[in-house]
Amino acid sequence: MTIDVAIVGGGPVGLVAALYLATKGVGVALIEAELETAKEQRGAAFHPPTLEMLDELGITSEILPRGVKVPVWQVRDRSGLIAEFDLGLLRDETRYPFRFHMPQHVLSDVLIKRLRATPAKLLHGHKVLGIESKADRVEVRFSGDDGVEQTLDARWVIGADGAHSVIRKQSAIDFPGFSWPERFLVTNVTQPLEGLGFSGAAYVTDPERWAVVLKLSDDKYANLWRIAMPADPDLPDPEVLAPEAVQKRLHEFLPGEGQFDVVYSSTYRVHQRVASRFRHGRVFLAGDAAHINNPLGGFGLNGGVHDAFNLAQRLLSVVRQSGPESALDVYERQRRYVAVEHVQAQSIRNKKQMEERDPARRAEQALSLRQTAADPDRAKQYLMDTSMLNSVQRAAEIA
Repeated sequence: MTIDVAIVGGGPVGLVAALYLATKGVGVALIEAELETAKEQRGAAFHPPTLEMLDELGITSEILPRGVKVPVWQVRDRSGLIAEFDLGLLRDETRYPFRFHMPQHVLSDVLIKRLRATPAKLLHGHKVLGIESKADRVEVRFSGDDGVEQTLDARWVIGADGAHSVIRKQSAIDFPGFSWPERFLVTNVTQPLEGLGFSGAAYVTDPERWAVVLKLSDDKYANLWRIAMPADPDLPDPEVLAPEAVQKRLHEFLPGEGQFDVVYSSTYRVHQRVASRFRHGRVFLAGDAAHINNPLGGFGLNGGVHDAFNLAQRLLSVVRQSGPESALDVYERQRRYVAVEHVQAQSIRNKKQMEERDPARRAEQALSLRQTAADPDRAKQYLMDTSMLNSVQRAAEIA
């Protein structure tokens, strides 16, 4: 089998790249190890520029009825509200002046449905075994459940296969960075938190017990909220996830008596890493294969979609419009800059601010946030950063 572009990884990042290229007449094969879309709790917050990119694929209008629009987000502490930020201030900068919350598997299902209407080859249930770069192509070896090895020749390969990327490892690309000592405890609860003063997105600061609170949309549960909190790194998962332990953690910052209706809980490790390169000859990295970060700010999923869109546009110019292959180097310069200078820097800063221990520094940060939120000009600039509009614009300035 010979193809223009082979994409390894069938999450939102790989699927966005595949749909963009397939609808433009580029031959695409997408290889994904899982047979079905993963339904575990992953990214759920979509920023304005992401919705704009998905709109170019005709996707945004289809997903908006299936999620929650969040026009205002908050910073709080355990005693109450610190500041609110109204994304309506961005109405002159974007068609989508709000955050949008929806489990990422819903987006994946929509993208797969669209891809099935194109000539793209969808190879779900197939695991990549290795790649070998040649002068004019890349040989991709893979197999299905039957264990029979197959080979695909691709002019270009996109590794969108996650933090443990086979493509990155096969390309001998370093993945420097660090891991946070604590795990994250993530829960889904059904509780009308608006009645407690929460907007659809809230960041609750605390030296020990900070939390991220996001409202979700779900066909099964009304008033579904995702709450992520730090977990004690010294406790084993069974103790962290014990129902009484989860209830205790929730009661530490949510007012009210009785038991919260917890419909999901899990833990995961959090890392901050950026690949040393996003391109190795005919092989590219995108999404978690290229960069991972803590979830405070919702930059991971969005940054990955931005990678996919940027790279797909450049591959189209080379494959179908006879553009110079050197144009593909711009992808690495632009998107690695964003990963290092925006996503990593801002997500690390967000976490440190959330867990600041010094009382004087905490008071100073709270005052600064209140003053920023109260000044429309300052608030707009702050929102341009936190919504990722600035990162997209600044990347575009890099040639």
